[in-house]
Amino acid sequence: MSGTRPTGDGTRPTGDGTRTAGGGTRPAAGDTRPAAGRVRPAGNRARPTPTGAGAPQLHPGAWWLWALGLGTAATRTTNPLLLALLLATSAYVVLACRPHTPWSRSYSAFLHLALAVLAVRLFFVVALGSPVPGTHVILTLPEVPLPDWAQGIRLGGRVTAEGVVFALYDGLRLATLLVCVGAANALASPSRLLKALPGALYEAGVAVVVALTFAPYLIADVQRLRAARRLRGRPDRGLRGLFQVALPVLEGALERSVALAAAMDARGYGRTADVPSRVRRTTAALTLGGLLGVCAGTYGLLTAAGGTYGLPVLVAGVAAALAGLRLGGRRSPRTRYRPDRWTPRACLVAGSGAAVAALLTLAASADPAALHPGVIPLTAPALPLWPAAAVLVGLLPALLPAPASTPPSAPLPKEPSP
Repeated sequence: MSGTRPTGDGTRPTGDGTRTAGGGTRPAAGDTRPAAGRVRPAGNRARPTPTGAGAPQLHPGAWWLWALGLGTAATRTTNPLLLALLLATSAYVVLACRPHTPWSRSYSAFLHLALAVLAVRLFFVVALGSPVPGTHVILTLPEVPLPDWAQGIRLGGRVTAEGVVFALYDGLRLATLLVCVGAANALASPSRLLKALPGALYEAGVAVVVALTFAPYLIADVQRLRAARRLRGRPDRGLRGLFQVALPVLEGALERSVALAAAMDARGYGRTADVPSRVRRTTAALTLGGLLGVCAGTYGLLTAAGGTYGLPVLVAGVAAALAGLRLGGRRSPRTRYRPDRWTPRACLVAGSGAAVAALLTLAASADPAALHPGVIPLTAPALPLWPAAAVLVGLLPALLPAPASTPPSAPLPKEPSP
């Protein structure tokens, strides 16, 4: 019965001859197993911080402005070499800067979408013909006769190299624009982008953010289910695999939608403040007039006849739209917890995209032949030097030094002993 008798101070000796105050147990020497209910002594402890939580994150608007700048530059040229350089620039920045999050894997989906758009564009040229006349016939398909009311459209016939090259240039421009949007979707957090939107655009922003985040989570569900089927030895390709994977993916999407709706309702989504009718009418008039002014000013800048009034109308439209958004924000009395700041690094990232767009726009007006190579006659496109150097400015986000992490919090003070 040795070692089982309580001592005078209310403690019981343990198996190795040691005892603890308050009825606790102390592990034996060399025992590495975790003791149940063991309480660490109150000492110099530091608060645990999650991995990467101390590093400041870039403003999501900076990534979108950078990507939209590259997309604007893509719309100003059909040179395949410059478009390929824009694709390489966006891909390098995404690989260097994207976080390890579910939405960051959506870049590959946008690449596949761009390839599909390019393939569809080429298919229509082969099947329906091209308005570009050509003399180099690649092949001749059987032509289907059409009625008189369908003049101007043909099915089959001659497929010329000039028409295919023109469609390739045009489709590559659209594909580059889609890839730039995919880069923004992979780099910027949709939830943080929603938090940075003005109050007047909150409802519309939620719809856009939900639409943007649906594709990444859908892709993640498909990859997870295909991996699970491969581990079980079941087919994951073909029509059979597609049908058996589509139903769980659809079920997961519906469950996610119901959970999102419940969370939005619990957080008071859609509730607005009491605003006088006069303010509502003024807000609607300013917002609608501003958007119309932006459209008219943009059209004036893109046409030769409207170059005189395009810029003033565009500036007035932007000012009216911003004023309408400012007034409309009163209907959404929301506060922001830890709002994202526009740091100097974020300004440099957004400025690099704007610089690429501005320089390519100037190059398109100064030397249109270099940025829009002709297809009649067929010639190999040349790479213009200073527009190519302007595209390389978009690599600035990947070359900037990473922001320093916030130092861990100070250790907790020692608790006074009783």
